Amino acid sequence: MRVIACTLFILGLLWDNGRAENTISSLRLAAVAWEGELPCRKWDCECAFKRQRGCCCAAPEIQEVEDQIFKRVMDLSKEVSQLSESILEVIGRIRVAFTASMSRRTNCFGPFNWNSPIPYDVITLNHGNGYNPALGIFTAPSSGLYSFSFTVYSRLGKEGERMYYKVQLMNNGEVVASTWEDNREDSEDSSFQTVLLPLQQGDQVYVELMEGRHICGIAEGLNIFSGSLIYSTLE
Repeated sequence: MRVIACTLFILGLLWDNGRAENTISSLRLAAVAWEGELPCRKWDCECAFKRQRGCCCAAPEIQEVEDQIFKRVMDLSKEVSQLSESILEVIGRIRVAFTASMSRRTNCFGPFNWNSPIPYDVITLNHGNGYNPALGIFTAPSSGLYSFSFTVYSRLGKEGERMYYKVQLMNNGEVVASTWEDNREDSEDSSFQTVLLPLQQGDQVYVELMEGRHICGIAEGLNIFSGSLIYSTLE
């Protein structure tokens, strides 16, 4: 509207002088020659008609664009901050922990002709439902750093036997830690291991008994497998 107002005003001047032409060049020449005030209201006719279009004339518009960009950047920064807080809040609510033990057995567990996952079937804690007692396997529900521990207790099945077991912690089929006993001096023994593991969602961790070995005299609460999420990591 401001451009139209200026244009109409200058056209009126041109018609009065009998020099009406239909080009912007003529309008500019007429504006430059005009010695009175150009009634363009808020629009800068001096810049538009009497000077070259440059930094001086464009400064107000550039400033306005800068203000708009700054406001948009601040809005985006606020949105990113709110999103980060939401992500941290969600991560903070992820709770994963389990503890399971082998139920009491009158017979030994093993020996087998293959490595066998130990069935820790008595569950006392299973936050996040990561542990499956039917398989004896923990499946990570989210990526992060986890802590795992297991204890092994065994006694001789009968007099004259030897203490003979080897138990190992597995991560996706790879050995992470192990403990074993092979002697005829002890009638009973126990051992313990704990490790920290970085896991991806879906990774599986379990404890297995090595082939040819056995655990005997199992009392409830003595053979335990447990784990917990220390902190989550973004994928």
